[in-house]
Amino acid sequence: MDFNQKEHIEKTQLEQSDAWYEYWQQYSDWSTWEFWVNLGFLVVPLILLYILIDKKKALLLGFFGYNVHVWFTYIDAFGGSKALWFYPYKVLPILPVNFALDVSLIPVVYMLVYQWTLNHGKNYYLYITGLCVILSFIFKPLMTTFGFFKLNEGANYFHLFLGYLLIAIISKLITNIFIFMERRSKLKSTA
Repeated sequence: MDFNQKEHIEKTQLEQSDAWYEYWQQYSDWSTWEFWVNLGFLVVPLILLYILIDKKKALLLGFFGYNVHVWFTYIDAFGGSKALWFYPYKVLPILPVNFALDVSLIPVVYMLVYQWTLNHGKNYYLYITGLCVILSFIFKPLMTTFGFFKLNEGANYFHLFLGYLLIAIISKLITNIFIFMERRSKLKSTA
């Protein structure tokens, strides 16, 4: 990469960041109802999680939820950077993703479903698939209707469903690997 091209990319990135901040100040800051809805998406799930989490399984559920957060943020950032979708209103204009969804709402609902399946001996994959259907085909269309989300050419709600499901499977797989390693270590130490 030559120096001029690198300089151009840096300048463009700064201009885009400035444009987002200006847009946020005009249409999405704390003086708008959209800001408060997004803030609700951030704060309310965390309060509910604090109340509803099975404290005996908090570390396991937190590890799983963190996995969901990381993978969801990666997929959301990828889709946003490729303009597959767009979030016109944000809590924080400096991030390329919807912070409230990536950090709170989605990880918390995944955690609560995971907790419920653990505590009731239910099939995780069946219930998380149901959640993915609700998020993809009910929640996101509602967000679109109210102007909080926009799908662009090349993406549809089925693609979102696949992304939600992929996140659920990867997060559970990684959690299972760590559970296996922990159990194996405990067995070795007692032998």
